[in-house]
Amino acid sequence: MIILKMALRELTTHKKRSIITFLLSAFSTALLIFVAAISEGTHTQLIQSSVETYPGYIQVRDAKFEDDPSFENLIFNESEVKDKVTKTTGIKAVSSRFETFALYSSDKLTVGGMFCAIEPESEAKVSRLKNALVEGEYLSSSDTNALYIGNELAKRLDLKIGDSVSFISTAADYSFAADNLIVKGIFRTKLYEFDNSSAFVNKAYFDVLMHSSDIATHIIATPEDISKIDTVSETLKQNLSNTLEVRNYKQILEDFIVAMEIDGIFSYITLGIFFIVIFFVIAIFAFLSVYGRVRQIGVLRAIGTTPSQVMGMLLFEALLLGLLSVSVGGVASGYATHYYEKNPIELTSIGDMEMEDYYKQYNMVAETTLPTQFDLASIFTQMFIMLLLNLLTVLYPIAMINRFTPIEAIRYV
Repeated sequence: MIILKMALRELTTHKKRSIITFLLSAFSTALLIFVAAISEGTHTQLIQSSVETYPGYIQVRDAKFEDDPSFENLIFNESEVKDKVTKTTGIKAVSSRFETFALYSSDKLTVGGMFCAIEPESEAKVSRLKNALVEGEYLSSSDTNALYIGNELAKRLDLKIGDSVSFISTAADYSFAADNLIVKGIFRTKLYEFDNSSAFVNKAYFDVLMHSSDIATHIIATPEDISKIDTVSETLKQNLSNTLEVRNYKQILEDFIVAMEIDGIFSYITLGIFFIVIFFVIAIFAFLSVYGRVRQIGVLRAIGTTPSQVMGMLLFEALLLGLLSVSVGGVASGYATHYYEKNPIELTSIGDMEMEDYYKQYNMVAETTLPTQFDLASIFTQMFIMLLLNLLTVLYPIAMINRFTPIEAIRYV
C-alpha cells in the first residue's frame, strides 16, 4: 500500500513529466486504434462492394460450366434447383440469371457485350444492380423488351433513356434471336469493365425470346448471416445434385480476397513498425525520466527501501499512468471509430488523380469513402498492447538503477 502511495505522490509532484508521458501514450493509443480500424474497414468495404455489386455471395451453376461455358452445361431444371436453394437453412434471398453474349447495334455503332436475364424483384435482394440506377427506371417483372444498360456501354452506343437498340444473339436451342430493345434504365456500379459491357432484361421476356424456359446459367443466393457462409455453402452442396457446383464469394473472388489478405499483412507490418517506433519513443522518454531520479532513489535506498520496492514503485507509476492514458486514448479513438463507421470519411482524389480513375486501373469498385470498422475486441487488444508497452519501457531503466549502491546513486550526477 505504501508503494502505491509513493507512486501516486511521485506522479502528482512531477506534473509536467506525468502530463507529457500521458499525452504521448494516449495519442499513440488513439492513433494505433484508428489506423487499424481504417485498414479493416477499407478491406471489408472493398470485399463487400465487389461481392454485392453483381457476383453475389453464393453461386450455384453446372459443375462443368467454368471449363466449358456452353449451352450444354446449364441448369436445365431451374425451378426445382431454385426451390431447393430457397428451402436451405440459412438462405435469405435467391434469384436466377441467364448470362450470354450479344451484339448491340445503335444508329452509330455495333459493339459486343454481356446480355443477361434477371428476375428484377429478387435480383434487387442479391445484388446492388437496382441501387446502381442513375437514369430512367429499374426493370420490373412485367417488362418485355425493356433494357437496363451500363452507363459506359450506353455512352459507347450513344444511347439515352427511350432510345432503341437492336441486338442479335444465340438462343438456348442454338437458333438466332434478335429484337429491338428500348432503354428503360441506365446503371453505374463504378466497376468500369462491368458498366462498359453489361445490359439486362427481364427473364420472363428473355425466356420466350431465347427459348430458355426453366433454364439458367446461375442461381444466386444470399445467406442470412455472412459469417456463416461456409456452413451454408456446405449444407447447400449436400442438398443439391453432384452435377451442380456451389461456390461462395471466397472462391468466386479468390484472387481478390488473396490480394486483400496480402494487403492486410502489409498493413499489419506497417502497424508493427509503428509499434516499434512508439515503443522506442516511450522507452527513451521513460529512460530519461527514471535516470533523472537516480539520486532520489539513492536516498530511498539509503533509508531502507529495497530494490524490489523501488521496482514496485516505478512499475506502479507506469501502470497508473498507462491505465489512464490508454483508457483515454482508447475511449477517444473508439468513439471516432464508431462515428466514422456510420459516417465514412469522404474522399475525392489522390493527388491530381480522381478516385474513380485510381480504382479503374485495378478494375475495382470505385469507393469514394474511407470507413472504419468498430470492433471492441480489437480495440481492447490494442489498448492492452499499449499498456504492456508502457510497462516494458521502464523495466530496463529500473534494472540499471537497481545496480547502483545507495552511495553511488546519491553521488550520481
